[in-house]
Amino acid sequence: MRKAALLPFVFVMYAYATGGPFGLEDMVTTSGPGLTLLYHLFIPLFWCIPVSLVAAELTTAIPVEGGFYRWVRAAFGDFWGFQAGWWNWSASFLLGGTYAVLTADYLTFFFPGLVGWKHYAIAVVVIALIGYINVRGIQMVGAVATVLEISILLPIVALCGIAATKWHHNPFSPLVPPHVPPFQVFGVGLALGLWLYSGYEQVSSVAEEVQNPQRNYPIALTIVVPLSIATYFLPTMFSLAALGDWQKWHTGYFSDAARLIGGPWLGFAMTIAAMITNLSLLNATVLTSTRMPSTMADDGYFPSAFSSRHPRYGTPWIAIIASSIIYALLAQKTMVQLLTVYVWLRIGVTVLTVLSSWRLRKTQPDLARPFRIPWGRAGLLYVIVAPLVMSVVALVGSDPFARKWGPFPVLLGPVMYFVLRRGKLAA
Repeated sequence: MRKAALLPFVFVMYAYATGGPFGLEDMVTTSGPGLTLLYHLFIPLFWCIPVSLVAAELTTAIPVEGGFYRWVRAAFGDFWGFQAGWWNWSASFLLGGTYAVLTADYLTFFFPGLVGWKHYAIAVVVIALIGYINVRGIQMVGAVATVLEISILLPIVALCGIAATKWHHNPFSPLVPPHVPPFQVFGVGLALGLWLYSGYEQVSSVAEEVQNPQRNYPIALTIVVPLSIATYFLPTMFSLAALGDWQKWHTGYFSDAARLIGGPWLGFAMTIAAMITNLSLLNATVLTSTRMPSTMADDGYFPSAFSSRHPRYGTPWIAIIASSIIYALLAQKTMVQLLTVYVWLRIGVTVLTVLSSWRLRKTQPDLARPFRIPWGRAGLLYVIVAPLVMSVVALVGSDPFARKWGPFPVLLGPVMYFVLRRGKLAA
């Protein structure tokens, strides 16, 4: 199997964890411009930075296919390992189809006739294309991610540069929208924020497909985490400062902002970048999430076909095709609602991942750790407590739709464990 070098791996990680600023626009109207900008400064301290430190330590210690699923299983046993893998794979269903549909949505900007079955057909074709790229292997995925992300970042940099010369408003005002229910300000906005800053441990699932993961994974994280924060914070701040029209922000608004700030050419380029972002996110989602069913099949929970490797490319092609079919069947347009449910699954995986770092320190203290979480016991306490606090705040403040439907996919995990375990024992 040909493995990915550092630079393509950086873009794969960035593509999965960030992709671009598109999708955060609803935070501005639901949480307010000031709180949105503060979210982008403080959520990383409680979410992606501690998770990244855990992922760096455990990837260098246990650089295996399946990543965090294997870590949780080694730390807490089969039951909790299964939950981490199942919740992660289930969460990908809520994202994969959505990214394809959003790609088709942006195409309708140029081709208004793409509605109804034509719109759905485009989404299915996009999923099929990305599935094919992933069957070809991580080198192909990395090359595509590199080209896509560079083409996304160029108009974003142009937007920031031009908007900085047109600074006329306080981007932090108002802090929150007036006369808005608290669950909308803190619940929906925080759920979007956690989605934006999730996924830094996800790429550990392909550790065996990366050159020298003990060295390259921590390096990639030190590049991607600050780049992700800048990608969200800077274009949002500069656009608000130039236009001051926070009430008009909605999904896709960065295209409107670019047109108002830089003219039609920048609006066109930003729309193309937004469409490419969804392609890039889908590309990375398929890569990272499809290693879960293939690895769990190795452990006997799924049919052995899921773990079979392509004879030429060495990829889990059956798992990729099966996941792509589910994405196509579950393609949805209600992205905000889907993400509030997704956050429940993401929180479950993240909490198990950070707790694994503590548990493995106790049960396997002599395990070689080329990278260790800094600051000793205080550092270990930080990477565990910060995500736990953020998880509690997010769940308590979640909106009614998430509180109603979020527990269902989480509780399905234990049910599926005992169903599939019975089948495993019978075999």
